[in-house]
Formats: sequence, C-alpha cells, structure tokens
Amino acid sequence: MTNTCTSSIIREGVMEKEIVKGVLRKKLSKMRHLMIPKAIHTAYIEEIFANYILKLFDPQTVKYNGGVARIKQWKISCYLEVMDGGIPCTNPNIQLLHHCLPLLDSCNELFLHWYKQQHSCNGNSKFKKINNNIKQVKRIMTFITRYTPSPNESALLKHIDGAGKVDGSVVVALPIDRWTAAEDINSFEGHGGGLTFWDGKGENGQPKEIYYETRCGDVAFIDRAVWHQANPITKGTRWALVIFYKVIS
Repeated sequence: MTNTCTSSIIREGVMEKEIVKGVLRKKLSKMRHLMIPKAIHTAYIEEIFANYILKLFDPQTVKYNGGVARIKQWKISCYLEVMDGGIPCTNPNIQLLHHCLPLLDSCNELFLHWYKQQHSCNGNSKFKKINNNIKQVKRIMTFITRYTPSPNESALLKHIDGAGKVDGSVVVALPIDRWTAAEDINSFEGHGGGLTFWDGKGENGQPKEIYYETRCGDVAFIDRAVWHQANPITKGTRWALVIFYKVIS
C-alpha cells in the first residue's frame, strides 16, 4: 500500500475547490472547522479497512491525568504514532502504521492546504508573509478509535484535541464494518454517532452548536482549541481515524 498515489486517495476537486470555498464560508461565520464529505475515496478506505485495520487493530489502555472528556482510562483506541516521550503510550502499532502511511500522507497534504487557507488573511501583508512561511505539517499523534454502545466506549464527549497544545487535527470517518458481521448488526445508522462542534458565535454571543452526520471518507478539519465531540452511539460500532498536527515554518 505504500506506493499508492495521492490521486487515488483524495477525491478530485477537494483540494482545488471544496476546501477553498468551504473555508471562505466558515470564515464569514467566524468558524474554525470544516467538514468535507467523501474527501477520501470510499473504495480506498474500505480496502485498507478490510485488509489491515480490522485485522491489526489492537487497542491500548491509556490513562489521562484528569481524564479525556471525563474518562480517565481510555480503552478503545489503537495508537499508530505517539508524542515524544511515549505519550499516551509506549507501544504504538508500527505494523498498522505501515499500511496506513499513504492515507496519513494524503491527510497531511489535505490538512496543510486547509490550514493555509484557514489562516490566510486577504489584504494583510504581514499575515500573508507568516502564512507563506508555513512549509509543512508534522503528525504528532495518530490513532484509530472504535466506538461501541458499552459504557465509556460509546462517545468522546465535548473536548479540545490535545488539551489545546496542538495546532489542529483531522478526523476521518471509516467504514461501517460489514466484514466481521452483517452490516445491519454493526451499523450505527439511526442510533447516534456523527460529530458536534461548538464554533463561531450565535445570536446570544455563545458558540453555535453544529451537528454533522459522518460517513466513510468524510474528513473534518479542526483548528486549535475548537470544542467538539464524537456523539454517542447506542448500537453497532463506529470507527474513526484521528491525527493531531504541529505546523512547521
């Protein structure tokens, strides 16, 4: 899978049109996130999901000081890349990382393009200079999460990624598992799921609550310290790939 070209992973038009237009609309509403439906080709994600993710997924148990979204012991994520010092675990799944690298590199390309658009400022020459100095992005944590209806496994409630210490993040919706059981058994459709964001400003001056149903290949781009949550499910399983980023000038 490591020789897969970007054009076979990212849907045509996402980079050239949809991110640019989507960021413009969000900025008019003072929002710092963006959802692009089917940004990643469904067939590609289904291939790596069936052949590698389902077979190699091995969740690690990690403990967070103070908890993440009120859960102190997190048991439903498999970490592919971890922060310096082995945070949150010291045994990332290198084999699964290898098979996911083309997808992760494509996410790098998408995030960098989105981040430059999100942080550009027309007419501000100083900000344009800063934006032009953004050369690349670095993945500082990568993990795959499998949500189930079990207690402490159904959601990741309202939180900020990386406790606000990352420059941004990407969430990629993975397929409904129809390989290990019938799709109607593993499907969560009609039983919760999706993503909720608190972003921009409503009429009362508080952030607006924005809900998205997410399906295979959808990509969410999230700026630093934007509140959001993976909504609870009451049936089936829901899978997502999450990447935390640092921007490098």
